[in-house]
Amino acid sequence: MAPQYTPSLRSRLPLVAFLLETVFILLFVFFVKIEQHEQIDRKYDSKLFIRSYAEFQDIHVMIFMGFGFLSTFLVRYGFSGSGFNVLLAAMAIQWAVMMNGFLLPQRHYRREIHISMKSVIEAELCAASALVAMGAVHGKTNPVQLLLMALVEVTGFVINQWILRTLLGADPLYSIMLLHIFGALFGVMVSWVLHREGINPKHEKEKTDRNTGLFAMLGTLFLWMFWPSFNSALVYHRWERELKLTVIYGTYLSLAVSVVMAISVSMLTNSKGKMNMVHIQSSALSGGVAIGVAMTVVHTPWIAMTIGFFAALLSALGFRYMKDHMLFAFECHDTCGVINVHAIPGILGWFANLIIRLASSESTIAVRFAVHHICVLLITVCMSLVMGTATVVCLRRALTPSGTSTPENSTCKLSCADPTQSRLMYTFTRE
Repeated sequence: MAPQYTPSLRSRLPLVAFLLETVFILLFVFFVKIEQHEQIDRKYDSKLFIRSYAEFQDIHVMIFMGFGFLSTFLVRYGFSGSGFNVLLAAMAIQWAVMMNGFLLPQRHYRREIHISMKSVIEAELCAASALVAMGAVHGKTNPVQLLLMALVEVTGFVINQWILRTLLGADPLYSIMLLHIFGALFGVMVSWVLHREGINPKHEKEKTDRNTGLFAMLGTLFLWMFWPSFNSALVYHRWERELKLTVIYGTYLSLAVSVVMAISVSMLTNSKGKMNMVHIQSSALSGGVAIGVAMTVVHTPWIAMTIGFFAALLSALGFRYMKDHMLFAFECHDTCGVINVHAIPGILGWFANLIIRLASSESTIAVRFAVHHICVLLITVCMSLVMGTATVVCLRRALTPSGTSTPENSTCKLSCADPTQSRLMYTFTRE
């Protein structure tokens, strides 16, 4: 029989949710206002809003339906995963609007945050980073822990953007597309610090069946179809119209190649020559992740297709060989394999961005850009790892009952009611 919730969860989740929503409402009362459009070219502004709203709808579908259905692949965690996804995304979006308004430049006026379609889209992208981090601890945390984890992750991601934009002068579009690297490393760090002995590479509760696999594949299709809007949503200025079309075409081609490569590598590495749907559900999206980080410099179709080729190749091989070795060598259990879907393709896109820029620049400028580019990645990686560790510390102090202690030789998993247990446990019973 699957383990039940801890007795205190029923009182904790409503209390935490009510407190957070009360705080958010009060902050919105005093600081957030609707942006008023007073531009001369009202006709163009109306067209811009209609186009932005269409892209917002695409990203909205990705966040709540794409990631939601993708979270249903575990047999004993199907409905729970999709429900937690909705809860996390709804809370993270509200918090991201506030954090972006307070920290990022040119977003507030006279201590007021002007909410617009662009700010909402950016908030949803920040929420996507939190959902990526959730994948590393999928099935091992309860909703209270996930809420606190999402708030810390969004805070760290926005702070990382502020550092990159103000101190290093990084491009805003480039800095926000690092969400894949930040979210994946953040979640993996949380999972690594919380690792407990007794988690085997093939755990009995990490099972899938035809129904959960079908729903997860539906989530992959939603993400795959709307990923061009995900990458191009923030490129909508009049003088960036050509770049927007280039990003859309490049993302589509990269995704198309990644699907073919994911299926091919999955069949090649299987002893019976069969497709592994878990590999395809995730590796098919790696091309969109990689091209998103490098999209501002990719202007030819063959480069986008090459990036999708290598992204799917590395992602599928990582799913086949890397996940089990990470648990064996580093004691890190990554449930959804986010390091293969988001971190490795994201770093590949960063590397492609660096190579293309160096090839088209003079030697002196190339050296400066290389140093700048490397610093951007190092800061992002360090921030994600530090914030992931801080999250574990905060969760342990906030959620450990007074008078109890965790054994020194064992790291207690968050959702365990009994710290002495040594098996991977999921928070919901079989639906």
